[in-house]
Amino acid sequence: MNGVNPWALGVFVFFFAATIVIGSSIQWIRKTLSRGKSAHSSEDWSLGGRQFGPWVTWFLVGGDFYTAYTVIAVPALVYAAGGYGFFALPYTIIVYPFIFLVMPRLWKIAQEGGYATAADIVRARFNSRALEIVVALTGLVAVMPYIALQLIGIRTVVQALGLPGDIPLVIAFLSLAAYTWLGGLHAPALTAFIKDIMIYIAVLVAVTVIPLHMGGYAALFTAADHSQPILKSGMGMPYATLALSSALAAFLYPHTLTGILAARSADTIRQNAVFLPIYTIVLGLIAMLGLMAHVAGVTTTNNSLVVPLLFQTIFPAWFSGFCFAAIAVGALVPAAVMAIGAANLVTHNLLPARHKSVRNSRLTAFAVKVGALLCVMFLNAQFAIDFQLLGGVIILQTFPALILGLMRIRFSAAAMLAGWVVGTVFGVGLCLMDSLKPIHFLYMGPFSGNVSTGLMSLVVNIVVVGLITLVKPAASADYAKPEDRPYAAGNRPTLH
Repeated sequence: MNGVNPWALGVFVFFFAATIVIGSSIQWIRKTLSRGKSAHSSEDWSLGGRQFGPWVTWFLVGGDFYTAYTVIAVPALVYAAGGYGFFALPYTIIVYPFIFLVMPRLWKIAQEGGYATAADIVRARFNSRALEIVVALTGLVAVMPYIALQLIGIRTVVQALGLPGDIPLVIAFLSLAAYTWLGGLHAPALTAFIKDIMIYIAVLVAVTVIPLHMGGYAALFTAADHSQPILKSGMGMPYATLALSSALAAFLYPHTLTGILAARSADTIRQNAVFLPIYTIVLGLIAMLGLMAHVAGVTTTNNSLVVPLLFQTIFPAWFSGFCFAAIAVGALVPAAVMAIGAANLVTHNLLPARHKSVRNSRLTAFAVKVGALLCVMFLNAQFAIDFQLLGGVIILQTFPALILGLMRIRFSAAAMLAGWVVGTVFGVGLCLMDSLKPIHFLYMGPFSGNVSTGLMSLVVNIVVVGLITLVKPAASADYAKPEDRPYAAGNRPTLH
């Protein structure tokens, strides 16, 4: 990074700015064509009118699931820790059967009751305002470090272009704020197409051209074996448990659930669960960029810069600029959905019903992005991926209420609240003790080793829920009937 290259900067600005303009103008275009207010309603801004078909849902869900985590954080972890960083591959395989079996059921419940968030669904199941607030606040807190990871992704490529000081972070924050404020959910839904095409071009060129510079894949893997072991001793347990905990957490986040609830039908979700694993193939190719960086001689103390530095080493400036734009757009699209999903939680579950409006949703989304900015500035994570994994520890505590709540077992709201409190305190406490690392050493005799903090805290949560349920099961084991549901026909209770 020796100064600003005008070719790289020019190509980056063209593609990144074009994406923001296209996404930001979509709401204005739709409102003009509709000649009415329906295209600018709160539900249209936050859930796209619940009318996204299989193709749009495929790009939207893939767009907010495969993020800067994929292109920046995973290769950085592979670069620093070897094959341990490939835990993201089994995690994105395990998650799709879960989506196929569980998410259509959640979609049907949300569609029948007019629910827009996980907290809405939990309220309908347990008839507990306290549990609703807890789930909403958990989603808000969990998504902030995840958005922080996207800001890091945009900041990283802007830094690689040679811009100094805090300018990259300011650019990342302002571009995300403008894009989300103006476009709503239709912006990432539309520009997810652009994002995926750009990412595919960058990745396919990279995994073809870079190995050719190194003598082919055989030479690459031979050299990589000498620089990094495939999986270091003692990494098997954290590899497996991180994969499992990440899979369980993936579609509890406000942004991934927003993509599901915006679908047109349950069949749309099932179709996407079948075809979305295609993204995992691309993820595997992207992860190998960390190995390629070692063989290419990339050296840096900032692991987040591994992929940008690799591109600058191998490619001409103009194509590096295109790749940087692809990475930045790949962070922009999911970050917007994350902010919108968080805004839905505030306007649907925390504010009085009379304050539900597009303006308040926009203000909330902006406030969430400010929180993410503070995470970047004040949380000192060793790896960018730790931001996502920290969010996973927190959001996993809603798993019992949202997913186990689908079962016929008579869980009570009190049991779910107690499990959430114990699991959250336990998980967050371990993360703080371990300097935000997502794994903790667990002594189990011959099976001792590092285990996913999120998985441990979830087990503690479920044990507490189970013990309380055995002592005092709930009176009801089903969701409220449509006419009795607290949110049906706008009958949502308000705070006083």
